[in-house]
Amino acid sequence: MAFGTQDDTDEVMNEINMTPLVDVMLVLLIIFIITVPVMKHSVSVDLPKASVQAEQVKPETLRLSVQADGSYALDGTALSDEALEQRLQAAAVQTPQPELHLSGDKNVRYERVALALAAAQRAGVRKIGFVTEPKP
Repeated sequence: MAFGTQDDTDEVMNEINMTPLVDVMLVLLIIFIITVPVMKHSVSVDLPKASVQAEQVKPETLRLSVQADGSYALDGTALSDEALEQRLQAAAVQTPQPELHLSGDKNVRYERVALALAAAQRAGVRKIGFVTEPKP
């Protein structure tokens, strides 16, 4: 029993012990064999049938432009502030509700654009988009 010497039998083990791996795999196999018959019992669900045809109703588009002098034009027709609100209220109750595309001249004060947005909000218009032109 010498503590300072090394025997020939104390070599590094360079093989993987496969026994624990095989044990785990067998346990998993047994679990799957037991649970697969249980999973075959299913609940029947009546799912709705989808139609192949797409919906053809497209909402109308209102084009509101704010001119350089601050006046409004809806679909090319000049409108006053009061008439604009009335037209937007009439459009808000339509089904489907039309989209409002707002474009402003680059020289107009933002205040006039903000007033048009506020009028659309008061009227109940939910779909508003801004139209811009790309730089050349």
